[in-house]
Amino acid sequence: MTDKVKIDPTARVEDGAKLGEGVEIGPFCTVGAHVELGAGVKLISHVAISGHTSIGEGGVVYPFAALGFPPQSYHYKGEPSRLVIGRNCIIREHVTMNPGTAGGHMETVVGDNCMFMVGCHVAHDCVVGNQVIFANNATLAGHVTVGDNVFIGGLSAVHQFTRIGDGAMIGGMCGVHFDIIPFGLMMEGHAGLRSLNYTGLKRRGLTLLQRRQLQAAYRELFYGAGTLAERTDRVAGEFGDDANVMKIVAFVRSAGKRRLTVPADADDHAAEPAAA
Repeated sequence: MTDKVKIDPTARVEDGAKLGEGVEIGPFCTVGAHVELGAGVKLISHVAISGHTSIGEGGVVYPFAALGFPPQSYHYKGEPSRLVIGRNCIIREHVTMNPGTAGGHMETVVGDNCMFMVGCHVAHDCVVGNQVIFANNATLAGHVTVGDNVFIGGLSAVHQFTRIGDGAMIGGMCGVHFDIIPFGLMMEGHAGLRSLNYTGLKRRGLTLLQRRQLQAAYRELFYGAGTLAERTDRVAGEFGDDANVMKIVAFVRSAGKRRLTVPADADDHAAEPAAA
């Protein structure tokens, strides 16, 4: 602890907590003995941080957030698992995040430059990428993986063990039961994928040609003939020099525990069950 750390007299910081330079801990916050706060982290007020939790430099946590408390899992037996939050994350009011479990990988990880709006939840053993935005009350069940540059809309919930690929967008009030490919778009009121996340692709600077390449690959992957494996191989053969398309190919080939979310009008064989 340095002289440049500011701790409000009403806050409680347990012995052993590691506080970086410029940390500010506001009124009525509690910080546990195994917590690490990077340089410049600000706890506005009434923030509770427990367990083996670390927050990277520049993070800001707003009132009534609860980070690092035991997972909401009957299988958790008190193991010293971790919650690791990256740099420059904004964590708004009433957000909750839990550490990992022995049944997972003992760690819940959140990347850099993320924003979690009011009431969001990141459950045990989740892995969340960089530059991710969760709108109000977006919720992850346990063991979910979220890629970089993903947006999850308000009041949406993601089923356990689901994967969401880089650059995907989930609209508000969606129930996500199956994997979402990179750059996929899912919207409330639409069964399955609606399309690619064209707005996100434009914002990331992809050219018209790159977007058309992705569109052609998307149509072949979900509307082409043959099995999913055969269609994936054709896409890889035709677009092998396109890094964005190959990101989708790699995602499909690395099948997790959930099957793929597909367009509602795709053939029944568009997504076979993933490997157990």
